[in-house]
Amino acid sequence: MKVLIFEYITGGGFNKRVLPDTLAQEGMLMLQALLDNFSKLSDIKPIVMLDSRLTGRLCTEHIDVEIINPRHDSHEEFLRLATQCDAVWPIAPEFDEILKTLCQMITPSTLLLTSPASVVAITGNKWLTYQHLIKHHIATVSTQLLHYSDFYRGDWIIKALDGAGCSDSYLITDQQDFDNALNLAGKFIIQPHLQGKKTSLSCLFKQGTAWLLSVNLQRFNIINKQYQLVEIIVNHNQNQDLYQDLYQGLADDIARALPDLWGYVGIDLIETAEQTFVLEINPRLTTSFAGIYAALGINVAEQVLRLLKSAPDVKTIYNKSINIKINQ
Repeated sequence: MKVLIFEYITGGGFNKRVLPDTLAQEGMLMLQALLDNFSKLSDIKPIVMLDSRLTGRLCTEHIDVEIINPRHDSHEEFLRLATQCDAVWPIAPEFDEILKTLCQMITPSTLLLTSPASVVAITGNKWLTYQHLIKHHIATVSTQLLHYSDFYRGDWIIKALDGAGCSDSYLITDQQDFDNALNLAGKFIIQPHLQGKKTSLSCLFKQGTAWLLSVNLQRFNIINKQYQLVEIIVNHNQNQDLYQDLYQGLADDIARALPDLWGYVGIDLIETAEQTFVLEINPRLTTSFAGIYAALGINVAEQVLRLLKSAPDVKTIYNKSINIKINQ
């Protein structure tokens, strides 16, 4: 099986502009981890798109590499290569509908190893995600569209409607912050800034069923009123009773609410003293994925391929916590 892997940041999606350092680092972590997963499987031939500025940064033994230069159109190259492969695995941000567009480009003759565009359209939009979660009675943080709201005393956070990571999120603590936010380009949501433990779930999904792989702790710094991710502890919570009662239950609720979710999905949570809230649903590989094999011995690529025919086998080989440092 020939599998095309297009990690957007490192694969040429930014070939005509400056590479964002933190996103490139996280992209390279995910890409290398996915290739390591595939290297353990027989009869799989990965083909990787790689930005010309990153040659030498990736272990590419036994892998076909397509170098993307500034003269290339990365989407055209993705479509050209996809037609030559049996399956594709896009890893892309939601902003500017990039992930949705890539998923839409895949024809039925090629296997898409991620969620389809129909569910990316919902989860890639924070306002639509909020409305969908509320409709299905899943606890989430109260959300409004920024330009239809007023400032009230307290701490708030605004986020780009389709932003990825923390780059387009800002803390709002006074009227001046709020007024400045109204002048930002793009569309934003506003939410109360809750204090709590920031965790994430790494899961597999198929046709309304969810398999929880790990619960991960995310650590941030706040610099100039912006969150910056500095560390992820993959598989930080190994309490099996809590896994089943809370986290697996949340994943099950999301699977029923979004039955088209398929393959690997990351779910961001905030856990306060009162309740655990769903913040985001990421229908793609997340940075936490890079630590799953080392933490649990689960080969996610192998299990995603199993989803094509049956249920995955998510039995763990070992049970460790793995720290992933993010250099800012």
